Amino acid sequence: QVQLVESGGGLVQPGGSLRLSCEASGSIFSINAMGWHRQSPGKQRELVARITSSGNTNYAASVKGRFTISRDNAKNTVYLQMNSLKPEDTAVYYCNADIKPRLWSADLNYWGQGTQVTVSS
Repeated sequence: QVQLVESGGGLVQPGGSLRLSCEASGSIFSINAMGWHRQSPGKQRELVARITSSGNTNYAASVKGRFTISRDNAKNTVYLQMNSLKPEDTAVYYCNADIKPRLWSADLNYWGQGTQVTVSS
């Protein structure tokens, strides 16, 4: 089995920073793309940022220039550095990864349990 475990969420004031981490563990042969999504009450889950195994990144327009996604392939971990946070960034943030559990298997999509980020004064 594969698990994704997020950490680093919390309460922060507007203009502040947080760093989210997500570690993948379990039966893993290789990890392709990893990313972060978020969902706030009454809204659909949206892509925040994504990074491929070779390090190519893309971001939602609303976070470009403020958030940075990175990964440590040796640790099977993806990070999201969030700066200049705004109240509208408040949401549950979910980690997502395309993982090949075994050499002969296809990539499967896995999700973490989510971590709450609240931006408020």
